[in-house]
This record gives sequence, structure tokens and C-alpha cells, in this order.
Amino acid sequence: MEREFPEPGPGQVRIRVQACGVCHSDSITKYGLFPGIAYPRVPGHEVAGVIDAVGADVPLLKAGQRVGLGWHGGHCNYCTPCRRGDFVSLRKPTDSGISYDGGYADYVLAPANALALIPDDWPTWMRRR
Repeated sequence: MEREFPEPGPGQVRIRVQACGVCHSDSITKYGLFPGIAYPRVPGHEVAGVIDAVGADVPLLKAGQRVGLGWHGGHCNYCTPCRRGDFVSLRKPTDSGISYDGGYADYVLAPANALALIPDDWPTWMRRR
């Protein structure tokens, strides 16, 4: 399906997807097994790509950086678990590919606080470890 992809909003980045893993849990999206999932929804929560646009209030990320987006799709920073640093116990979980469209697409909008940086020399960097 083709659709226009919006510009990132405050706290978001747009990622040009270069790779997305295929995971059994993507069937949660496909078969609607997660309570409250809204359709249409694009699955995919094992994303690697390059930031191509940055929304307002994103101080540390910039276009051209390589990033990864996993199952944890961001956090609110306001609920009690977030204030304690317990981002997996959110009152309202945010999961990529479930709460918002995932990586089985050309581009993904994601909260900046959900991303992990991937070093530019990643294959070489991994061998040095």
C-alpha cells in the first residue's frame, strides 16, 4: 500500500529503513492479538536505518545518523515507572509495530527516545570487541 509519510513531529525522527528483522512476535500485529491495536498497522520492530528528518525538540540526533529501533518504542518520561527509569513497566506501553507503524516499510516515524545509535563503522567495530 502506498501512502504519504508525514514529517516528524516534536520528539520524533523519520528513519529511512535499510533492514528490518522478521520476528514471530510480528504475528501479534498481523493477527490483532495485542489489546487495543488500531488498523491499518505496519508490523516490524527490529529496524535499522538512517535518520532522514528530525522533528522539533530532538537535541542529540541529526539527519544521516544510523540508528536502530527495537520492540521498546519510546517512553513518556512522566508516569511513575518512567520517572524511576523502569521503561518496560509503562502504564501505557509504546511498542514499535504495534503502537505505531513499524519497519516493514520504506520509512518509519519513531520517538527519538526509542532509538539506539549504530556506529558508522559498525561491521569493523563489532570485530574489535
